[in-house]
Amino acid sequence: MKKHLLHFVPALLAAASACAQPANSEFQITKIVPDMVTTPEYNFSFGPKNKKVAKNKDFLEVEASFDWSPRDKRTEFLDELTFNYYILLNNKDRENPKGTLLTGSVTHAAIPVGKGMNSVMYVSPRTLERFFAGKAPANASAAVVDVGVTITKQGQLVAEGSWKGKGQWWSTMQQVNGYVLNKNETPFAPLAWDYYEAIKARPGGM
Repeated sequence: MKKHLLHFVPALLAAASACAQPANSEFQITKIVPDMVTTPEYNFSFGPKNKKVAKNKDFLEVEASFDWSPRDKRTEFLDELTFNYYILLNNKDRENPKGTLLTGSVTHAAIPVGKGMNSVMYVSPRTLERFFAGKAPANASAAVVDVGVTITKQGQLVAEGSWKGKGQWWSTMQQVNGYVLNKNETPFAPLAWDYYEAIKARPGGM
């Protein structure tokens, strides 16, 4: 996976001061990092030998790191925890002076007590082209104005954070659903399996 490291460090530093949680929460979002990552390439044979394969493009990846420290010290695991992502694209124009707000959620399963755990969501190269007039941005700073993430437990807000801003700035904006993908819906599904928290399977399959 290719990382654009020049944009990784500023994003990490900005994230550290932008995350806030509800009072007395057991959960804490510690950082939010958007980045551009190239579609992984797998070596296998398919179809005619002269079949052309398109050049790998970049996904927008948004990673949220979090801690969980339950008040009940006998607790070791949580069955599920839902992460809601609010990704404000930097595609401002006359019709969208603030940009387009993409939203999506992922529910993680069997979350252990601990620190430095990770969740992730993606925006595909084709979606980036769709919202940037056919030409995807070259890096995360050009692609994204801001990112908000909330964590809900049994429908209750337990943590929230933002890459740059403060408060739930996304709550007053029009939201566009259906374009933010969880890891299992992308070519990254088999990668970094133990780095990200497991995704709860949907009833009847993936």
